[in-house]
Amino acid sequence: MSQPRSLQLSRRGMLAAGGALGLTAVLAACGSEKKDGEKKDGAAKAGPWSFKDDRGKTAEREATPKNIVAFTGVAAALFDYGIECKGVFGPTKTKDGKADVQAGDMDVSKLTVIGNEWGRFNIEKYAGLAPDVLISTMFDAKGTLWYVPEESSDKILKLAPSVGISVYDRQMTQPLQRILALAESLGADVRSDKVVKAKKRFEDASERLRKVAKAHKDIKVLVGSASQDLFYVSGSDLSADLEYFKALGVNIIEPPEKAKKASGGWFENLSWENVDQYDADLIMMDNRTSALQPAVLDESKPTWRKLPAVKAGQVIPRVTEPIFSYAKCAPILEDLADAIEKAKKLKKSA
Repeated sequence: MSQPRSLQLSRRGMLAAGGALGLTAVLAACGSEKKDGEKKDGAAKAGPWSFKDDRGKTAEREATPKNIVAFTGVAAALFDYGIECKGVFGPTKTKDGKADVQAGDMDVSKLTVIGNEWGRFNIEKYAGLAPDVLISTMFDAKGTLWYVPEESSDKILKLAPSVGISVYDRQMTQPLQRILALAESLGADVRSDKVVKAKKRFEDASERLRKVAKAHKDIKVLVGSASQDLFYVSGSDLSADLEYFKALGVNIIEPPEKAKKASGGWFENLSWENVDQYDADLIMMDNRTSALQPAVLDESKPTWRKLPAVKAGQVIPRVTEPIFSYAKCAPILEDLADAIEKAKKLKKSA
């Protein structure tokens, strides 16, 4: 997987195997308009707007922001609540122009993309949107905005207030709640039937995964990501999705702390010759476009093909950077519960 040089070290070096790194942030011009004819009970209040983010900083405007610029995944979550972004940054379009997995249900042809890759952020294009607010996730304790280039962050953050939502070292329920609160502040009707049903579906999916994990404690789950030269094995610490899976009882294979030290605690680097180091019954593989996918590995990596879980067809995608809306996170839990329930206990590698 081709990655920026800065991503080759520590957590930064591999959002791929662990969840997400904690540097840079994003904003995509999000407007708080609803789809044709839909009402918004909580929307567009007259008067000043403010929101206290997970850095402890309060973003303020004289009125509810309309020109919202956000990291693609945040924009996709807000979209699920009826808040549409004008501009986005982060993986939005694939090379063939289609929507990236992190774009969710957004029509990417209608979005102004400030930067589609790591380290790319067109400040002039951003300024041209007259942004009211910039929003991104954060993957470190320092509060670094994801996909906002550090070298130009001072210039970027002077142009509009910013909001950071932490997805670092906490269970996924917390960013879900924070994005919901942010959406409400921007005018979303969070008490609509659609939102209430999505939240209920998530809660039901959580309970089902808890029961399935308890009934299948012997199924060992390995969480991986692949590049051309290395295979990354993620531990459950620090990543919001994996911390939640573990809390629900999923038996996640944990690399030794010493092995994760080089990545800041996120993942272990393995050469392809040592990819069989762990005995896994089920493998979850990073679904981001920055990572090599199983179909490519099947053709190019003989040691991958020899893994018992691969031979048994017990490999599923991992949504490494979830879109933090209840509508998008519920299927993640449902699919994992299905996979664990169907998985067969496999013999150890020879």
